Amino acid sequence: MRKILLSPPHLAGNEMTYLQQVLDSGWIAPIGEMLATFEQQVCAFTGAKYALATSSGTAAIHIGLRLLGVGEGDWVICPSLTFIATANPILYLHAQPVFVDADEQGNISPYFLEKALAYCTKTGKRVRAIIVVHLYGQSAQLHELMLVAMRYNVPILEDAAEAMGSLYAGKAAGIWGQVGVLSFNGNKMITTSGGGMLLLPTAEAYEKAKFWATQAKDAAPHYQHSEIGYNYRLSNVLAGIGVAQMEVLPARIASRRAIFAYYWEALTAERVGGEASFLTEMPETYSNRWLTVVLFRDKKTREKVRIALQNAGIEARPVWKPLHLQPVFEGVPYFGSRVGEELFERGLCLPSGSAMTEDDLAYCVAHLKASLL
Repeated sequence: MRKILLSPPHLAGNEMTYLQQVLDSGWIAPIGEMLATFEQQVCAFTGAKYALATSSGTAAIHIGLRLLGVGEGDWVICPSLTFIATANPILYLHAQPVFVDADEQGNISPYFLEKALAYCTKTGKRVRAIIVVHLYGQSAQLHELMLVAMRYNVPILEDAAEAMGSLYAGKAAGIWGQVGVLSFNGNKMITTSGGGMLLLPTAEAYEKAKFWATQAKDAAPHYQHSEIGYNYRLSNVLAGIGVAQMEVLPARIASRRAIFAYYWEALTAERVGGEASFLTEMPETYSNRWLTVVLFRDKKTREKVRIALQNAGIEARPVWKPLHLQPVFEGVPYFGSRVGEELFERGLCLPSGSAMTEDDLAYCVAHLKASLL
């Protein structure tokens, strides 16, 4: 059976060249010139002042929250409509997550963020950070969110794991808050097979993050440690893959945007019986269209389509299940209504890999349309 995956890795062509350079140099440990080159490329692309490559995006969030002072007993506000990796590092630091509902585009709602902060202030809760996720490549309402955050004097960590190449008001997602995070997991815009990146505004923050990411070894001729650290540095070998991937990132963004446009034209032109709509690109934003999300009338319709696509060898997945509905987070405070829940019930992520051909897209659309007849 034909198999079309949701978002598989897409090689650039020069990966083997750079991997061979790393092997020839002998620097296969978690440091080396390729790692520095990769970080410099990301800085140049995003406009970040400093970038620190980590073993995963989750590791970057963990260190980022610690940079913002998050510790035991602190409260951290987090979108509910996101992948669990956004919230898990809050628990690593023995802090308390607080979940906030989505706006109509799936990103954290400024209105309910204000409600959550007002409650925490009234009840004496110490809020150390706000996590803002740019869901599926669509930038959140950064101006509004930052105004709310500034009113309560709480820093923002941007989880831009899904948004490399996305813009808000002409600036890259990930460089607006006090800390930014990218992901290079196998399904992202570019990949190092696994990996992440911290985007930081100061040399001091960069050096502290690097210290923690390399087991927090004190400046001594022997192994001495005054703080707890982690083995979170990206390896020089994997950075070689990243360097090759960075060379084609603009083309990858263009490809995913073209894939969204194909779905949009094919499904909205005929309206598919009035069943399908899309998460739209907000004013002042430019989405990398990491995944194309189509919205159906209800959960029953979504499941009908998903199963039909699955039977045709097409991988499609529901939108993230909100974290406040996850068993592991039972009892965690939640501020919102049912916006995120409705997006979960109605939303389906369609195959969006940058290597998809027009024939692949036509096959997906044909089966999607047939499932709605």
